[in-house]
Amino acid sequence: MLRRLIDSPMVLLVLAVLCVGGIALRETGHLQPVEGLAVDLMVPLQQGLSRFGNRVAGTIETVRQLDTLQRENRELRELVDQLMIENVRLSEAAAENEILRQQLNFKRKNPSLDIRSADVIGRVIGRDPSNILRVLIIDVGARDGVAPGMPVVTARGLVGHITEVSDRSARVLLITDASSSVNALVQRSRATGVVRGQIGGNLVMRYIAQGEDVQVGDIVLTSGLGGNYPKRLVIGQITAVRQRDIDLFQEAEVRPTVNFGGLEVVMVITDFTPIQ
Repeated sequence: MLRRLIDSPMVLLVLAVLCVGGIALRETGHLQPVEGLAVDLMVPLQQGLSRFGNRVAGTIETVRQLDTLQRENRELRELVDQLMIENVRLSEAAAENEILRQQLNFKRKNPSLDIRSADVIGRVIGRDPSNILRVLIIDVGARDGVAPGMPVVTARGLVGHITEVSDRSARVLLITDASSSVNALVQRSRATGVVRGQIGGNLVMRYIAQGEDVQVGDIVLTSGLGGNYPKRLVIGQITAVRQRDIDLFQEAEVRPTVNFGGLEVVMVITDFTPIQ
């Protein structure tokens, strides 16, 4: 039915008349108000579509920039990690060089001593019925010429002595152990005594004769008496003096010059034979 309506001559005539009339009205300018109204109605729609398109484009660009920023951030983090690793490596190299420099200076100042370097490979703290053992395990042993009784030092001073030896390692008893005793003297006044380790890891110099001049800040060295250690190895510095007239001897607290908590490399004096 719709097709017959469209094919009807009357409908075609009406459409033709409307087309001709529209063209005539357009040519004469009578359609301008209608066109203006249509344009006015279309402008907000076009503006809305334009803003929507800009927002979509902006969102796409933001997503693209975010992806770029995330990639750059990952690259920067990787660079920071690499720089941190490199900084750690350089710091370790600098620390090792400083230790080697100190060892070289120690050897130059003590040319008569045969010294063998050793890396500290572990720390062992045990307990026996009388005290807490303070020992280190080092990675040199009998095959390197190390034997029990040999002194162990760093460039800063006395560490202890070898107590047990295997083929590839050795155990070092620290001077801070409660069972350790070292014959010592005060560098300035030459007053003698015995430095003993304490359970808390401190040092005390005992058996200093009354009347001897001992002051805070004095340096304490090995005296060589008794034959257990060479002479003139630095032990520490006096931090306090205890003196009472009723006592036969005075005592002094000694702060060791060696940082026992941070030991990484020690030296074994292999040409010294202690007197048993």
